[in-house]
Amino acid sequence: MRAKPLEKISRRKMVKGTLGTVAAPLVMPGRLFGAAAPSKRITLGFIGMGSQGTHNNLTNFLAQDDAQVLAVCDVFHSRSDAAKRIVDERYNNKDCKSYTDFRHIIDDKSIDAVVISTPDHWHIPMSLMALEAGKDVFCEKPTKTIAEGRALVDMVNRRKAVFQIGLEDRSVPHYHKMVEWVRNGAIGDLQRVEVQLPEGHVLPNQPEAPMPKDLDYNLFVGPAEFIPYRPILVEGNNWRMVKNFGTGSLLDWGSHQFDTAQLAVNAPEICALEAEGTGEIPTNSLTNVIIKFDVTFRYSNGVVVHVKSGGTGIRLIGSKGWVGNAAWRDRLQASDEKILHTKYTPETSKHWPMPPGEQRNFLDCVKSRKPTTYTAETMHFLHLSLHMGYLAILLGRKLRWDPVKEEFIGDPEANRLRSYTYRDWQKA
Repeated sequence: MRAKPLEKISRRKMVKGTLGTVAAPLVMPGRLFGAAAPSKRITLGFIGMGSQGTHNNLTNFLAQDDAQVLAVCDVFHSRSDAAKRIVDERYNNKDCKSYTDFRHIIDDKSIDAVVISTPDHWHIPMSLMALEAGKDVFCEKPTKTIAEGRALVDMVNRRKAVFQIGLEDRSVPHYHKMVEWVRNGAIGDLQRVEVQLPEGHVLPNQPEAPMPKDLDYNLFVGPAEFIPYRPILVEGNNWRMVKNFGTGSLLDWGSHQFDTAQLAVNAPEICALEAEGTGEIPTNSLTNVIIKFDVTFRYSNGVVVHVKSGGTGIRLIGSKGWVGNAAWRDRLQASDEKILHTKYTPETSKHWPMPPGEQRNFLDCVKSRKPTTYTAETMHFLHLSLHMGYLAILLGRKLRWDPVKEEFIGDPEANRLRSYTYRDWQKA
């Protein structure tokens, strides 16, 4: 059977008895006019106003004339207020709502879609709550567990919602061209992919400290296992190195390069069927995720993807040559310079045309109700493989996956690790 969805993520349980009515801005929700009406603005609420949420997602959505930002939210009061100022300046008014508690945005019926740019452990719980409230969702990567990915896919399908991962690679020419060359046979039959991902970093031990007034730390921790507050945990993206909140570089950066690899592999089952590898978790540190890794994935069509920490490059190796680059968005390289000049027309290419950026694509799909570039299913299967690799390192053995039952074959311990128990943060 499939991994069971986590039980404590239904919106009814999470928001029961918590909020009164939220005053709605004087903007009618786009869905009242029909989702495909191009002349109406899609109303958005933003959750998580750190660097990615503000400088990438908010900036890009504010540049779209058919979107209107109604509310912003962050567990840091100052971040939320700063984001509000950006929105108000863009619209030359003071209408944008600023919140610390994201449930105000979930409950606001004037908001069509939610943009989630939080730490990893909040991605799917917030997405499920927003979907259950009838909203479309744009959410950053990755999933925290395998079970979360399946729960997300099931909810999106049940609600007939539009979902988009905040991932840009399929709209980056370098990586689109690599997959196009592979799928059109420019390097022969694909045999192997070599992927480099950055190492994680070590957080020094730090004593507990009083929580700052600017931060709602209970909401920051949310459904994760509670860990006492330390300033270093909320500085930059340090939370990625703590298993309560993140999954380290393999799942984070892996979302980028591994997506290109898995797309090029083009196996029928979409995800890997075997994974084995080695890795390192530092000792005497707040970092308690795998920071160095060497993992091998095998697919049903025989292709092998090898992922190693220590860079950001990728090379796709076929029976007649190879293509790739040495670093993230670095210049394209190939075994034969002629490959780099090979072009295909939309009529002859076996790969789809390069889509627009993820924010633009999301808005287009909210209107058309067509699948996005990165659907919930894409998110699930991309991270399923990476979770498999992470667990293979953690358990110290090869793992084999049954794609029909969505479970590890003959490994009860690995199957238990497909999910984790949420903390009842509302009672904390």
